[in-house]
Amino acid sequence: MARSMSSPNPLTLSSLPLFPLGAVLFPGGVMPLRVFEVRYLDMVGKCHRAGAPFGVVALSQGQEVRTPGAPQEQLQPVGTLAHVTALEQPQPGLLLVQCRGEQRFRVDRPSQLKHGLWIADVTLLAHDVTLGIPDDLQHTARALRQVHANLRVQSPSAPVPVGSAADYDDCAWVANRWCELLPLPTTTKQRLMSLDNPLMRLELVADMLSKTGIGVAEG
Repeated sequence: MARSMSSPNPLTLSSLPLFPLGAVLFPGGVMPLRVFEVRYLDMVGKCHRAGAPFGVVALSQGQEVRTPGAPQEQLQPVGTLAHVTALEQPQPGLLLVQCRGEQRFRVDRPSQLKHGLWIADVTLLAHDVTLGIPDDLQHTARALRQVHANLRVQSPSAPVPVGSAADYDDCAWVANRWCELLPLPTTTKQRLMSLDNPLMRLELVADMLSKTGIGVAEG
């Protein structure tokens, strides 16, 4: 399990259990997980009972599920803490989990245990600075509100993040939610999540939206 080290900023976590995925978890995001591999069933259950986080890290090589002859798993250098918000066990050997993304972290010293579970010493990265959305990017927030409203009507069971008025005027929150929605390659999502400048992240998202015709600025 993870434990805080008594060191000054930046805060580090020792032996954080990791869940490598072919996807990127963003801070504030909601991610459903279907857990059936032995190496993760025990870890997720323990984290849930203890109220402790685990780390979601995108794979740069390898597969989510281990198979004979598959390439060795390699991890991206930046991941996101995940807290379990809901857990069901519909049958033995299967967990249906919903988790929420929290703080980003840098993977410092990853290692793999004998039964295949990854752990790592990690350094927590600073939370995104709260930054109001400038006028020329307000269309991204308006379009996101509309997409979220449509999703709640069309797919009531979909895990749509609930945002406040302040969230929809925050560069990082709006950029992160668009990154979750857009059909971008995992490597692109990883680069966007790893950016420390939330305004730059939203500007890049706005460029992608303009290419798809979504949320085009009124003018």
